[in-house]
Amino acid sequence: MTYPEFYELIFDEAATDDGGDTVTVHRTERTGAGGHPVYEDDTGIVRAEISDRAEVRMLPSGGHQAPRPPLRARPLSGGGRGAYPR
Repeated sequence: MTYPEFYELIFDEAATDDGGDTVTVHRTERTGAGGHPVYEDDTGIVRAEISDRAEVRMLPSGGHQAPRPPLRARPLSGGGRGAYPR
């Protein structure tokens, strides 16, 4: 299975035009409990397991976190805004 290198996690639909409440994540070498790739942002704080159907399971990156799931995940070609090439 081929997975996109980058996704944009959209937390607020109104934010997509101005880049507001979105986070760009890149694929890591890790896989989650469901066997899908784990993606994270440049800081490593925002982590998510994203399936081949763009289903997102947010993963805590530290103690006492309860990450809010995004409204949707959009695959990006290239790196997208805010991502670094890998």
